[in-house]
Amino acid sequence: MDGSTLSFAHKDWLEAVFSAKSARFGGVIRRKASWVEKEIGRDAFEREVRKRGFRMLEAGNQLIVVCNSGPIKIVI
Repeated sequence: MDGSTLSFAHKDWLEAVFSAKSARFGGVIRRKASWVEKEIGRDAFEREVRKRGFRMLEAGNQLIVVCNSGPIKIVI
């Protein structure tokens, strides 16, 4: 799935993910990579993250979206 044309269900899924309290207030959201691929496709998810000006990290099988455009510092 390339996500170039999103169905209504996919738009609803994106809305649900990015309307989480953590996302709305500049926190982080975390989703299992295989679940993102199944629900919407990774390419479409990455496009949405970029569109919102957020950044995404991958750690193991998790996608971590930093829901603000501020600097990220890896401490350890």
